[in-house]
Amino acid sequence: MWIWLGLAALALIGELATGTFYLLLVALGLAAGGIAAWFSAGLEWELVACGVVLLLGLLVLRKTRVLKKREVNSARNADVNLDIGQTVMVEAWNENGAARVWYRGAHWQAELAKGHAPQAGEHIITELRGSILVLAPKGRPGSA
Repeated sequence: MWIWLGLAALALIGELATGTFYLLLVALGLAAGGIAAWFSAGLEWELVACGVVLLLGLLVLRKTRVLKKREVNSARNADVNLDIGQTVMVEAWNENGAARVWYRGAHWQAELAKGHAPQAGEHIITELRGSILVLAPKGRPGSA
């Protein structure tokens, strides 16, 4: 019994060090094996208890989508891309909603964000699509 609970404690320490839910499930399974050992179950039943609790925990986490990856759209996230929120000056827009702007010491292709009228002046970078800056007029509704 103490071996099971000792291993469960080690798994909990590992869980605290890594921050994943998987080691927490392993710790719960090992604790279930320890409880089965406390009730004087045979080794095979201790292993079954450990495995069942671990698999049930995994199913619960999958059904609740706790383990689902949270994708970050780096094209629009200022925490990932430091260009988001920066100001550029647009001299003039083409008839197709594109422009060339001077930013960080070079000319960049720029597109107007959807829902905005093309006008010259200061614009805010709202998104990067490859090497194209997506801009919204500064100080207008819908801009940063």
